[in-house]
Amino acid sequence: MSNAASAERGDTALTRLVDLGTMLRRSDIALALGMMAILLVLILPLPALLLDFSLAVSITFSVLILMTSLFIQAPLEFSAFPTVLLISTMLRLSLNLASARLILAHGHEGTAAAGHVIQAFGNFVMGGNFVIGMIVFTILVIVNFVVITKGSGRIAEVAARFHLDGMPGKQMAIDADLSAGLIDEKEARRRRKTLEDESGFFGAMDGASKFVRGDAIAGLLVVLINIIGGMVIGIVQQGLSFTDAAHTYTLLTVGDGLVTQVPALIVSTAAGLLVSKAGVSGAADKALLSQLSGYPKALGMSAAVMLAMGLLPGIPMLPFFALGGGAGALAYLIDKRSKQAAAEATKTETAKTPAAEEPVAAALKMDDLKVELGYALLPLVNAPDGSERLTEQIKALRRSLAIEMGFVMPAVRILDNVQLDANTYVIKIKEVEAGSGKVWHGQYMVMDPAGKQVSLPGMHTTEPTFGLPATWIDASLKEEASVKGYTVVDAATVLATHLTELIKANMSELLSYGEVQKLLKELPKEQSELVKDIVPSQITVSGIQRVLQILLAERVSIRDLPTILEGIADGLAATRNPQNLAEHVRARLSRQLCAHHTGAAGYLPIIALTAKWEQTFAESLVGQGDERTLAMQPSKLTEFINAVREKFDQAGRDGEAPVLVTSAGIRPFVRGIVERFRAQTSVLAQTEIHPRVRLKTVASI
Repeated sequence: MSNAASAERGDTALTRLVDLGTMLRRSDIALALGMMAILLVLILPLPALLLDFSLAVSITFSVLILMTSLFIQAPLEFSAFPTVLLISTMLRLSLNLASARLILAHGHEGTAAAGHVIQAFGNFVMGGNFVIGMIVFTILVIVNFVVITKGSGRIAEVAARFHLDGMPGKQMAIDADLSAGLIDEKEARRRRKTLEDESGFFGAMDGASKFVRGDAIAGLLVVLINIIGGMVIGIVQQGLSFTDAAHTYTLLTVGDGLVTQVPALIVSTAAGLLVSKAGVSGAADKALLSQLSGYPKALGMSAAVMLAMGLLPGIPMLPFFALGGGAGALAYLIDKRSKQAAAEATKTETAKTPAAEEPVAAALKMDDLKVELGYALLPLVNAPDGSERLTEQIKALRRSLAIEMGFVMPAVRILDNVQLDANTYVIKIKEVEAGSGKVWHGQYMVMDPAGKQVSLPGMHTTEPTFGLPATWIDASLKEEASVKGYTVVDAATVLATHLTELIKANMSELLSYGEVQKLLKELPKEQSELVKDIVPSQITVSGIQRVLQILLAERVSIRDLPTILEGIADGLAATRNPQNLAEHVRARLSRQLCAHHTGAAGYLPIIALTAKWEQTFAESLVGQGDERTLAMQPSKLTEFINAVREKFDQAGRDGEAPVLVTSAGIRPFVRGIVERFRAQTSVLAQTEIHPRVRLKTVASI
């Protein structure tokens, strides 16, 4: 029984040790235990042996912080520094209190009362003379408190202020690069995250520098308390002579102060290195050497000054001549190496010069979308207050087009053109001018919703997108225009609206082969199997591209790409003509087409084509199958155009926005005629009317 009980107790003890080891391996629990130990030292007395070990840990920890600050490439690599600084400060203060408790309680027993580390520091620095020890300690405190701590705190404060002040401008620059297509969303998010981390880091460093300053003040006060309190206790309570008390307590106090001030000085230096590293990339040694040795003339002048000082009467020549000669030789070597590197670089460039085809190839590259601005419109791109920012409008436009049409807008290149009038802009699609207009930065365009000229003083003009009468007014009249019920828009919105309509009108041209490939690759796995079934065995990617372009030409959203691909797959059994495939897909998208044109009242307004015109169009078709074309008499075409224009104008006056409904066989030909004089008018086939849609016949042709 006793052997079994012993074995069980042994197993229990082993289990507890394993559990403790597992607990200590967890970093969060280990950190919590460490902080609790620091707090306990503030309350409970610490034996001299344990104090020696803790002081060694404090010195090692401070050296580790300094070395890490030296070797990091960028300040953000040590973003935990404010937290580390707080922990190291608390550790030093707790050890300061523990040593003060030992000094005051056992100082009369001798200089080893507070441990051998403090005794060794005191003897080494004082050299038997406590006055020297006090002077050395005072100098260390002054260096730490007045020079390093104050300087690093000021650098941290200025760095935090400049980073926070410059944050909006840097964010605008990132948004501008994203809108211009220079970077993608992933890179923009990474830059924003880095910017936020930098601002948070330097803001935290501004506050953390107060820990270092407070630590220096606390160390000085503790030294004064230890000396005065130790002298009183030694002379009054322990009966020591003034000389013995002064020697013992001063040695202990100075040793304690040095043991705590040396780590504090090291950590203060690390903080100064870290905050002064802003804007310098690479480790401290490489950054300093590369910049200090980058100008051999400076080294040469320094060598000349040292040689001249060595010639002065009474100045020892050996150190100055040695340093001057070394600096001069180093300057000569660096200058020689720089010239060799420049010659090699020139030789390399000369060797590459014959390959003159690259600039020609670069000149052949075309921008899908380009906006050229006159010089007076440049504030639309980089307005300092962020208002009327064109890049923000383009960013929102890219997102709305993706949601509304399933079309990913190409990057828009924005640049100035000194050949344009000051307030003129030009929008180019594939390097060809697609639209232009004039806007005035700082003013507002006002339009009457009824289409009449506004009754406000300003410059009367025509709205560049829809050709409506408009007036440019001063900003002071903006409120008055809003009260009168006018539509008020700023210059950036006018330009963005014009760009939006031009893109919608040319989406079919802007949908490239590469973009279609990207859309197909991003399909879910289930739909990608359908693509494998039909591409390239039944249709090519360019064939799918052509179908999507036909849909976009009539402003049909291609966001529901899986349904479109299913429609293409079904239609391939009967035809491979892109136009006919597009008609087949439109029938599949009947719910989407009807929902797009259904008004707020919940019905779809339509203008139906009568049997007379249906027959006329059917009889005017010549050819068979995919080769059919429309051959209608010009007089009949004119009559049809006038009838369509009259009915739709009347519907517009009645507040309706109807669609024209025809039979499926003639819909593409009717649309081909209508788009020439009413590009915004939608033409639906009867097969494209969803069964659950409520209809309202506005008129018939």
